[in-house]
Amino acid sequence: MLRLGLTGGIGAGKSTVSHELVALGAVLVDADTIAREVVAPGTEGLAELAAAFGEDILLPDGSLNRPALAAKAFASDEARAVLNAITHPRVGARTAELVAAAPADAVVVQDIPLLVEGGMAPAFHLVAVVHTDADERLRRLVELRAMPEDDARARIAAQATDEQRRAAADIWLDNNGERDALAAAVRTLWTERLVPFEANLRGRIPVQPAPVLVDPNPDWHRQAQRLIGRLALAAGGHALRIDHIGSTAVPGLAAVDVLDLQITVPDLAAAEALDDALAGAGFPRIAHVDHDEPQPSYGVGGETDPAVWGMRLHGSADPGRPAYVHLRVQGWPGQQFALLLRDWLRADSDAATEYAEIKRAAARDAAARHDPAQAAAVYAEEKAPWFDGAYTRARQWAEQTGWSA
Repeated sequence: MLRLGLTGGIGAGKSTVSHELVALGAVLVDADTIAREVVAPGTEGLAELAAAFGEDILLPDGSLNRPALAAKAFASDEARAVLNAITHPRVGARTAELVAAAPADAVVVQDIPLLVEGGMAPAFHLVAVVHTDADERLRRLVELRAMPEDDARARIAAQATDEQRRAAADIWLDNNGERDALAAAVRTLWTERLVPFEANLRGRIPVQPAPVLVDPNPDWHRQAQRLIGRLALAAGGHALRIDHIGSTAVPGLAAVDVLDLQITVPDLAAAEALDDALAGAGFPRIAHVDHDEPQPSYGVGGETDPAVWGMRLHGSADPGRPAYVHLRVQGWPGQQFALLLRDWLRADSDAATEYAEIKRAAARDAAARHDPAQAAAVYAEEKAPWFDGAYTRARQWAEQTGWSA
C-alpha cells in the first residue's frame, strides 16, 4: 500500500486535507485520535498514567484531565520520558494495527502533527505538508478554537519551522487561500500522483520518463536528500553509503528531471538482497539492466573486465519524482566513476558547459522519436562518445588534485 505522511503546523488545516482525501477513497490513520484512544477510560494506558503521575490527573468521571497531566509530565525531562514510555509504544502498536488492516491497494494517509519534529519522514513513500502563514494560524487558534493567545504563540514556536517542513515535504499544499482552491489541489494530487503511484508500487512498475532537458533546479539537492533518507531506511546495513550522482547533482547543469542516486554495496549479493525492500519503499527493479558498459579508456588491467562492471538498477514508482537508483559494488570502476564524474563536473565549469551542449544536442535528436524507449536509447547513444573521453579526463583531474572517493 502507499503510505502518505500528512503534517503541518497547528492550525494549518490538516483535517481539511485529510477529509478531502478520505472522500476520494484514502484510508485515514489519525495520530491524535489514536493518542486519545490509548488513554481512554478503562484502558491500561490510562491506568499506568494514573499510577505514574497520581490519581489527580483524572476527572470525576474517570477520564483523563489533560491539563493536569501536562502540568506534571512536562515539568521535567524525566517526567516526559515516563509519559512517552507509557503512551508511545501503545500509539505505535495501534497505528501498525490500523495500517496493516488497510486493503493492499489502499492509499493510507497518516495524519501526524509532529512528523517533521520526530524525524519520521523517511518511513513514508511521500510526505505532504499543509502550509498556512503563522499569522493566519494564530488567528484561527485564538478566534476559532478559543485558545489563549500566549498559549497559541508558544505552541506555534515550539513546532518545526517552515524551512524544516519544506525540507521534508514532497508535496506542499498552500492553505492561505480559499478552501475550494485547497480542495482542487488535493483532487489533482490524488488523480495525478497518489493513484498512479499506488498502482506502480503494487505492480512494481518504475517510472521511465522521456529524456527532456530542463533548466537546473536548485531544489534537486533537497529532493535527493529526501529519497536518500528513504533508501537508507530500506537498505539498512546493506548500504555502505548512498550518494546523489549524475547531472542533477551538479549545481547549474541542465539535466533531464530525473534524480540519480547510488547505493554502494559490499557485493552484488547484497544488491540482490535489496530487491524487495527497495520495491516496497517505492523503487522497483529495472530487471533488464544489470551492468555498466566497460570503459577501456578508464584504466588498465581488470578494469576492462566486464565482471567488475556489474550493477543493479531500480527506478522510482512515483510519477511526481522520477529517479534511478544504481546499486554498485564498493571500489568497482562504475561506483568510483559515478562519484568522480560528479565531482569533476562540479569543479570544472568548462567541462560542465561542454557536457551540457552534448546533452542538448542529444535531447533534440531524442525528441524526434515518438517511442519513449527509442528516445531514451538515442539520448544515451549520442552522449556515449563524449563519455569515452570523459573517463580519461576525469581520471587525470583526479590524479592532479588528489581526489578520492
